Amino acid sequence: MASGREPLIAVFTKNRTNPAYTAARLGAERTAARLGAHVVHYVPETPDDIDEQIALVDRALAARPDAVVFVPVHATAMNASVRRLNAAGVPLVNILNRLAEGERVCFVGSDDYRLGRNIAEYLFRHIGGKGDVVIIEGMQGAVTSRDRTRGFLDAAKDASGIRIAATRAGDYQTETAKRAMAELLAQLPRIDGVLAANDSMALGIMEALAAGARRVPVVGVNAIPEAITAIKRGTLLATADFDALKIGCIATEAAVRHLRGQPVPPEIELPVQIVDASNYAPWDKPLEERSCPSWENVVTTGKTEG
Repeated sequence: MASGREPLIAVFTKNRTNPAYTAARLGAERTAARLGAHVVHYVPETPDDIDEQIALVDRALAARPDAVVFVPVHATAMNASVRRLNAAGVPLVNILNRLAEGERVCFVGSDDYRLGRNIAEYLFRHIGGKGDVVIIEGMQGAVTSRDRTRGFLDAAKDASGIRIAATRAGDYQTETAKRAMAELLAQLPRIDGVLAANDSMALGIMEALAAGARRVPVVGVNAIPEAITAIKRGTLLATADFDALKIGCIATEAAVRHLRGQPVPPEIELPVQIVDASNYAPWDKPLEERSCPSWENVVTTGKTEG
């Protein structure tokens, strides 16, 4: 990094349709501004498009960033691009979806398996430990979807009264999940609960339920503002706090700290917390009003200050 200028951080996210990635970008911008760095965003025009992200990595390399904050659109398809970043000597902080290969300064995220298992157990307790439950998964090839679904299924295995009646892909998109849920409502006479791998899909699921005049408890993941509003209204049962804004904040600080020769741990995992009608207040604000956690709290105590 040339002395006397702001560090340039290239931030890669998967799409502009999922509010979680909007939050991650906002967190990166906010932290970069505070630390005297500059952020440039690289986002596929087609959500989660592998070829576009490959091309965006090449475009970023041509711009010679000082560091990269990177979430891959696919579990393995970005391996060659990551190797190109490594070969160019660009420090990489991996967020949200863990890379399968390549060198990284740090991974910042949450335990997706534990998120999935905890929110599933919450739903199962709510319905009395018995019933027919459906799963709406995220994008095929996404590490987060794979691990959250594994958590859903393991929780169901340990709940003898729970039957997974169906699993459908919702691609982490509201409209896709809405269509998948409408199809399930037409096929299944009984649905006692729905596990959605993210809040955007949960919102689409709730639209399908409303259109079908069905009331079924739904849970999601991300704690996005729209999900908190739904919890307040009583239409969403709960969500798990996978706060991408906080992750974007901490990852960008990790990148800047590394460039300045300051210590950065190889793994930073934000804690899992269930958000429901009893405790939603700290999340009940627009993304722009949510605060970044302090580095010291996250790294030394594992706390994110709500």
